[in-house]
Amino acid sequence: MKEVIVVIGAGQIGQAIARRVGVGKQIVLADLRQENASAAATVLANAGYEVSTAEVDASSRAAVEKLVATASALGPITGLIHAAGVSPSQASPATILKVDLYGTALILEEFGKVIAPGGSGVVIASQSGHRLAPLAVEQNKALATTPVEALLGLAFLQPDQVTDSLHAYQLAKRGNSLRVMAEAVRWGRRGARINTISPGIIITPLANDELRGPRGDGYRRMIELSPAKRAGTPDEVGSVAALLMGPDGGFITGSDFLMDGGVTASYWYGELAPR
Repeated sequence: MKEVIVVIGAGQIGQAIARRVGVGKQIVLADLRQENASAAATVLANAGYEVSTAEVDASSRAAVEKLVATASALGPITGLIHAAGVSPSQASPATILKVDLYGTALILEEFGKVIAPGGSGVVIASQSGHRLAPLAVEQNKALATTPVEALLGLAFLQPDQVTDSLHAYQLAKRGNSLRVMAEAVRWGRRGARINTISPGIIITPLANDELRGPRGDGYRRMIELSPAKRAGTPDEVGSVAALLMGPDGGFITGSDFLMDGGVTASYWYGELAPR
């Protein structure tokens, strides 16, 4: 049986990472929409990869458990790429917290039970988590360690506390990096590693939705006033993920890698700083 790489979210970033770490392995492409998974699988299969597809709602425990069972039946799961999510322009605060925060915690929990020794994973977070003001120590710990089914019940995540989609997204992405730090301890007991990547504006269909959305002017300003003065590409994220998931990243786990062209640096210390 071949080693299995599970990709949740069949978009450009998930595909870019799969191309780098999936050679000679069985790739399982899972997406909320079967047509998205099938289209991405066709591209990869035509490039010589062995690919199967699955439909999954990352915010559904039953669906995630079914995906784990499906992938496990194919062989040992040695890689997890979680690149699914919704953005502030696409969803309400409640949906963002359900998909991006709860869903990620659920996936880490379930795949952490089956990840093979020597395995590794990456979760795609966001630069947005780095622009959220510091949380209290107790809040950080709660995001990192609260049991999955109790996570959305935290007092500071309630509708009267989180009224804006961007705030929900920032909390979710901060929560992702904190959750991965805590999960790295549990994954380590199985001899496996897990990290997050926090990309800035990466040109994908989701990013294009943001650039055309109500916050588009702000995102274009971020690009113009960042040190890099450009957006990133999925292949650049793929290169970082390949390092983190491969042997050269063997001493890296529980870490978050910010790659945003310097937007966060400019936000805290440069021209993007709030006035």
